[in-house]
Amino acid sequence: MNSPSEASTAGQAVYSKRILSIYDLWVLGISNSLIWKCRTRHILSWMNQSLTANHLDVGVGTGYYLEHCTFPDLNVRLGLLDLNSNSLAAATSRAGRYKPESYQADILQPLPDQPKRFDSVSLNYLLHCLPGDLTTKSILFDHLNQWLNPGAIISGSTILAEGIPRSLPARKLMNFYNEKKIFTNAADSRDELQSRLQSRYTDVELKVTGCVALFRARYTPSTTN
Repeated sequence: MNSPSEASTAGQAVYSKRILSIYDLWVLGISNSLIWKCRTRHILSWMNQSLTANHLDVGVGTGYYLEHCTFPDLNVRLGLLDLNSNSLAAATSRAGRYKPESYQADILQPLPDQPKRFDSVSLNYLLHCLPGDLTTKSILFDHLNQWLNPGAIISGSTILAEGIPRSLPARKLMNFYNEKKIFTNAADSRDELQSRLQSRYTDVELKVTGCVALFRARYTPSTTN
């Protein structure tokens, strides 16, 4: 496995234990409701519609969604993939009842072989934190596909900046995050995201609520590039 890039390392470095301790309150509580205008319960509901009992979560954050989501079966295989060790530890603790498999890796680099692939994968609030534009950072989907069974469902959420209505607080906070390299999404648009998904997957669904794009697609290898 390749070492993480300098840009990837910088983008995830903000997620210290201290920051993670306030993440749920600030991001999932205040920011989602008042600034990004997409309540956390909407993201959770979207995720619940795509879960299987053989699931991989990428960009795990604090593990909030894994603690509160509803899997379709009691016998769950859960994988966690993130570059940040603090996030992996937090999510592993919150999803401990599933005895998750933990993988520390940079999703923008090729992943190691995975002999036992997954049937669903979630990526919540990951894309807007990755370096580059959607053309370059969408390489993560190609890396992820090597870990997915045919027919697997990909779902997630990301904050957009280009071509959507944004309030003054949303514009200011987004600009601040981009300056600090916490976000890299100044050029991220709905059309570009849809294009990147449609070039790789079938059954693509995408809707925008506030500043947040909720997306879902199916991995059908015979139709991908």
